[in-house]
This record gives sequence, C-alpha cells and structure tokens, in this order.
Amino acid sequence: MSAPKKAMKPGSAPRARQVQVDAEHDGQRLDNFLISQLKGVPRTHIYRLLRRGEVRINKGRSRADYRIRPGDIVRIPPVRTAEGQARLQSSVSDGSQHAWLEQRILYEDDSLIAVDKPSGLAVHGGSGVSLGLIEMLRQLRPHARMLELVHRLDRDTSGCLLVAKKRSVLLRLHAMLRDGLVDKRYLALLAGNWDSEIRTVTAALRKHELRSGERRVNVDESGKQSATRFRVLRRFRGKTGGFAAMLVEAELLTGRTHQARVHAAHTGHPIAGDEKYGDKAFNGQVRAAGLRRLFLHAARLQFDHPAQDQRLTIEAPLPDDLAGFLQQLGKQPA
Repeated sequence: MSAPKKAMKPGSAPRARQVQVDAEHDGQRLDNFLISQLKGVPRTHIYRLLRRGEVRINKGRSRADYRIRPGDIVRIPPVRTAEGQARLQSSVSDGSQHAWLEQRILYEDDSLIAVDKPSGLAVHGGSGVSLGLIEMLRQLRPHARMLELVHRLDRDTSGCLLVAKKRSVLLRLHAMLRDGLVDKRYLALLAGNWDSEIRTVTAALRKHELRSGERRVNVDESGKQSATRFRVLRRFRGKTGGFAAMLVEAELLTGRTHQARVHAAHTGHPIAGDEKYGDKAFNGQVRAAGLRRLFLHAARLQFDHPAQDQRLTIEAPLPDDLAGFLQQLGKQPA
C-alpha cells in the first residue's frame, strides 16, 4: 500500500509517508485510518496533527471525519512512535498479559474476534488511558493487517466485545448494528422491584457533553429513538434491613450510548453501582454489601456471520465477582 521505507540510522528523524488508500479501507474515517497506521501514538496527538493540517489528503487539508476512498494519497507526517511502542511493550514484557488476554477470547476466525472484556479496562487508549483492549489485541496479533472495534463497551461494563479483522467485515457489522440485526443481551441488577416480568422502555436519548468534557445521555424527546426490553430473571426482596433488587436481562433493541443505564434510571430502577446515572443511597447499600463495580455485563451477542453462512452466538459468563455478589444477596434476610 506504500513504498518500502528506507532504513534509518539510529537517532535520525522520521520522514513523512505518502500512503495510497486501497479498496480494503474504502469509506473508513480518516482518524481511524491514522490510528491504524500510527500504532502506539496517542489519539490526542493524532487529532492534534489533523487540527494543525499536517495530515493531507491529495495534498489538501482534511477533517477527521473524512471518509477515505481508494486512490486517495494520504500524507502521514513524521511521528516518533518508538517511545509509545516501548511503553506498550514494557507492560507486557513478561508475556503474562498476552496469556491473560488469550484466555479471554471467546471466538476467533479470519474475519473477527470476540473478547470477554473485563470491567475496569477501557476499550482503547486515550483520555489518560495509555493502554486499552484494542492496543493489547494488536500486540497479541501483530501480523493482523487490521483490528478495529466493531462497537464499544463502557469502561466499567464487562462482557462480549467484537473486533473486526477486515474492513468489509467491519462495514457489514456496522450496518447490521444500525439495522437491529444483532441480538444484544445484557445482565444487570436494578434497584427495587416492579410488578411485571417484562417491561419495554421506549424513550428517546440525547447525548451532550459537560464543560468538564464528561459525556452524558439524557431522556429527551428531541433525541434518537431508543428501546430496551427488560425481563426479570430473579427478585431479591430484602426486608429487616436488607434492600430490594432484581436481576434482569436487558435486550437492546437499539444501540445508543449508555442506553441500558439511562433507560433503567428512567424507570426509577437504576443499575446497581452506576455512579453516573444511579441512586446514591442504593449504591451505598450495595457497596456495603460487597459490590465494587457497575453491575452491567454484556452476556450474549447473536448475529449472522458477515462473511460465512452461519448464525453465531457469542456468550460471556457472568464474572465471578458479580456471581458471588448475587449469591451473597440470596442470603440476605427475607
């Protein structure tokens, strides 16, 4: 895709590269293309290069959201990546992190990887996070031509996460997500109880950003139409000092940011451990009972394989900390 690079003498300055876009990257956002080309470079630095006009498309300036096309010539400015790569490599120098991540792969073929993401790990580096799951995967599969996130999970959410190995697969999965062709099921513990077994929430959601840069989502009629179906799996009717809660399966009928969390809070039954949208008093109760994280887990993804004639079901078991907390709840006074 680009001319072979000449060997540089130690300490010599890197040079700008001219990269011709091929069909595999047709329609990809420029910022995502740069991230794949400048592995180990912080995202904040890449966006700074774009704002300064140091990245050029066919000799002209371009925005981060420009969709590149086959034949486009992308000027990638000289950037030293050795320091960033060394930082990543040092974190896995003993190989233990590679082994840990390998064990969390739920499914893999030539088109995609499904990973059981743990709570507390960001899906990508940036915003103060030097190393995210996608950077770890790129280290684990250094010969993969491409590894891109198909969707995202909040840092505190665990469970099924899809990563595409081919541009065509990424685009197909994005289309399937937009069209509601991916069955997404989460497990969550909600505060209190409601009478019905199944409850569908259809409340439009709108994203906005606070001055601090924090992202929040509110129920707003002017937002995007959203729908979540909650099904009660188990009820905990705490008395004599205990608290009521219910374990639910949340089926995301649309895929909006923070959808399950905001819809649950909108019903008056927020998710346990949710510091952004939850109830402070309830969070204090579950914390005292032993819960140390958001009780939200992406348990299952089901969809038609984008490159093969088969139906895939990807499942991630409930993590030990959440399963143990449920067991503890079952012992509370009735």
